[in-house]
Amino acid sequence: MGLTRKHFTVVFLCLCFTVFLLLISVSSSSSPQGQMETAASRSLEHDNGVHCSRERSRAAWKIIDEYLMPFVEKERYKISSRCRLHPENDLYRDQEQHKMHVDINEWRCGYCKKTFYEEKYLDKHFDNRHYDLLNVSHSRCLADVCGALHCDLVLDSAPHKTRCNPAAIGRNKHLCESLADSCFPVSEGPSALHLNEFFLRQFCDAHTCSGGRKPFSKGGKVHFMPFLCLPLAVFLCCIYLR
Repeated sequence: MGLTRKHFTVVFLCLCFTVFLLLISVSSSSSPQGQMETAASRSLEHDNGVHCSRERSRAAWKIIDEYLMPFVEKERYKISSRCRLHPENDLYRDQEQHKMHVDINEWRCGYCKKTFYEEKYLDKHFDNRHYDLLNVSHSRCLADVCGALHCDLVLDSAPHKTRCNPAAIGRNKHLCESLADSCFPVSEGPSALHLNEFFLRQFCDAHTCSGGRKPFSKGGKVHFMPFLCLPLAVFLCCIYLR
């Protein structure tokens, strides 16, 4: 039995819906890559006296946002500004909040509305045109806590195996435990105690050369993944055609 016009219409609509979901998935997870950095763009970079890695600060905030804040919000706990993980202690937080990812190959400056093909050029624009907006007197460098938060796991650099350094592991674990105690003082009540213990399990226990525990073992923020809808869309189309 051949396909009727109705069947063709339904199949076409299903394919359109599938392509739409794929486009959403690509646009939400992709960042522009591959554009060569020109000598001109490199020459625009100037020393503004700030010695803080934007890339590692961004990685640290991503980890805080995905693997810590959902649990803090669940406990309805308010982190003190004295905590180094507080947004006010991120030197680049205001600039990062003024980034607009308009399309796959379009990033826009929220201050002056200038557009760029890649995020790295917007970063350079911030460094050269809006560096005066950095609160260098009151903010701290979030990249300084990267060792405690396992930032290397979320950076784009290719993973490489290195021999475990017990001294470095010890320093990172000590920093991690100090963050747990300063951000979630156990004397502040049950919520702080619970978050203190959670922080130790989520971040600090993995600082070991034995390799027994993995970072972020308690999970993190749940993201909507459009590609999971594809099997459902095909299934519904097949049911309709029967």
